[in-house]
Amino acid sequence: MTTETTATIGNDELLTPRDLASITPFMDGRPVQSSSDSVLEVRDPTSGKRLIEIPAGCLDDAMRIVGSSKASFAAGSWRRSPPSVKKRILHRWADLVEEKSPRLDALDALEMGKPVSLPVFNAKAAANFLRFNAEALDKCPGETLTSDSSSTVIQVRVPRGIIAAIVPWNFPTYNCLLKIAPALAAGNSVVLKPSELASQSALMLAKLALDAGIPPGVLNVIPGSGEIVGKALAEHMDVDMVSFTGSSAIGKLIMQYAGRSNMKVVSAECGGKSPHIVFDDGVDIEAIAESVARSICLNQGQVCSAGSRLLVQDSLEERLVQKVIKRMGDIRIGNPQLKQTSYGPLVSEEQMRKVLTYIEAGSAVGADLVYGGSRLLRETGGYFIEPTVFVNVPEDSALAQEEIFGPVLSVLRFRTLEEAVRLAAGTTYGLAAYVWTSRLAVGFQLSNALQTALTMVSALPVMGEGPGPGFSGEPYGLSGIGIEGGIAGLEAYMRRQTTWFNHG
Repeated sequence: MTTETTATIGNDELLTPRDLASITPFMDGRPVQSSSDSVLEVRDPTSGKRLIEIPAGCLDDAMRIVGSSKASFAAGSWRRSPPSVKKRILHRWADLVEEKSPRLDALDALEMGKPVSLPVFNAKAAANFLRFNAEALDKCPGETLTSDSSSTVIQVRVPRGIIAAIVPWNFPTYNCLLKIAPALAAGNSVVLKPSELASQSALMLAKLALDAGIPPGVLNVIPGSGEIVGKALAEHMDVDMVSFTGSSAIGKLIMQYAGRSNMKVVSAECGGKSPHIVFDDGVDIEAIAESVARSICLNQGQVCSAGSRLLVQDSLEERLVQKVIKRMGDIRIGNPQLKQTSYGPLVSEEQMRKVLTYIEAGSAVGADLVYGGSRLLRETGGYFIEPTVFVNVPEDSALAQEEIFGPVLSVLRFRTLEEAVRLAAGTTYGLAAYVWTSRLAVGFQLSNALQTALTMVSALPVMGEGPGPGFSGEPYGLSGIGIEGGIAGLEAYMRRQTTWFNHG
């Protein structure tokens, strides 16, 4: 484990609080003053020092901004644009996002600690996802339904209307476009509510969208507290859909808010407790160790699909755990704006305290801490926690059952395939599973037995991008509801509308 303390990215100076734009709502193509009298303080996760203040938001902010979005949708300047026009504008926007990707990545690093070195879920990946949706927007045709000779029945897909996109802090730029790219490609107007811990990239994306040619009011941004602004959007009678990513607890609240307002559609991508399931049947143990360590250390474990449980056949457990620990020692910890840094801080002091509480509780219930578990670089004031490994984890403990959203790996052993299935399915989540076996039949058995959005079967590490932005996922259980990604994810932002002609 090494630390990095130099102060430049290439030849450029690191971003500092002086480089941050003031945070205000963005409505009708321009910044506007918040009506809120309260502010929230955002701190630099690498130092714990004050970074910026943002408005807490209020009901009046939500009413004004949803009103602007409603007016833009009614005017039809975007939704009625020909597909070729939408494509051209969205591609132009993607080009601008890619051009500005170094700054967007640096803003995300400064605000929440995501290393700029990460090759996934960064601004360039977000630009590619935007391009996919630009190309896909005319690939969702309607249909003429079979009917009798006196009728012609046509069913088309139309925009839902006003979409409230409520996004988390862990991959700020990418998560913004994961929501708004398909929503806009489908012809909707969007109100984007970024996390209060990472608002800068959302405002920059909105300005780039305006520069690309998206009409004012079609993409508005409302910063603020989730408890105030997020709730107001989910309860608003003029919002037609909420697309949310965050914790399962908040996802449940969003559904309640929608249900007691206008029964708006809710898509909620929530938590996970995804397992690596490793069989001792001739698999490449070095590749597995690399993948397991990389997964739990990626973005400091702040990834909903992170493989945070390692279920390993008992005959392989000791060897694999030691190799995973060795790989964890290769991380380069430090300022996330540095290209050589691979591992940054957790997003906030609150998140750091939460993770440390889980670590303390793990030892108390009898799990054995075999690596990490400590706060690092304490002298900086930053929120750094060492990658952590527990073995002999009780299957009913919080370590094995609850989403920690930090760099904590829980190891459980099994002897038979049946026991592996029981352990893998033994949580309330259903987001992802990673199966390591050299036997194709075992991979299919696990895929058929587990209820997840994704079961990845690997005897080798991932070599390419796979389906890329064409991948669609639909979670199970407390991991959420609704489809995200791919053509199906774009169609989720549309509804079916039927016209029935009688002419007999």
